[in-house]
Amino acid sequence: MTRWGMVIDLDRCTGCAACEVACKSENNIPTVSPEQAEMGRGMSWMRVIAEVRGEFPATTAQFYPRPCMHCDNPPCIRVCPVQATYINDEGLVGQIYARCIGCRYCGNACPYTVKYFNWYGPEWPDSERRYLNPDVSVRPRGVMEKCTFCHHRLQKARENARAEEREVLEEDYQPACAEICPTGAITFGDLDNRNHRVAALKDDPRAMRLLEDLGTQPKVYYLTSRR
Repeated sequence: MTRWGMVIDLDRCTGCAACEVACKSENNIPTVSPEQAEMGRGMSWMRVIAEVRGEFPATTAQFYPRPCMHCDNPPCIRVCPVQATYINDEGLVGQIYARCIGCRYCGNACPYTVKYFNWYGPEWPDSERRYLNPDVSVRPRGVMEKCTFCHHRLQKARENARAEEREVLEEDYQPACAEICPTGAITFGDLDNRNHRVAALKDDPRAMRLLEDLGTQPKVYYLTSRR
């Protein structure tokens, strides 16, 4: 059984935020106004968190790209009263927007704070509408949304593999953040397939998972910095 996951090398991440931009563009994520952002209503399925170390002027920054962790034991699913949040047989945690009632229980239950409430109906100028991704729905006001590991790309990869009568290969399916990363800091693939590079990286001595002691079993691993 496939179990999609991600390994992020913190030594390679420069904090350029290309993954954030690619995620927003790929998944039709609207940019909110400065006033909305001040009220904590910004949306970014992939966020680059900066941790500043040391005392000025000898300071350094460590960057943590943070998507949805797609946990094997996700707390968001247990609290949803309408089963709008689910986990499929490949380990991807999804969101059924048509079923979501916007109670935000899942957002409160997530220890990684990677779920976002859509406070208003997104609007784009006519000149920008042509750039929306037709493979991804535009979410309405009042629902929770989050990173999906670009699940729509997996659907296309399956269709192509089926047409060619073969299995889905590692290079067939890559989320936008992994594809765009200029330093190759993000590796994606099947965590249980030894032919995928991500399976070896997750067993690296530097590998760790955020808040692992909570028992959520996230499928996003980080390779700690050697610096």
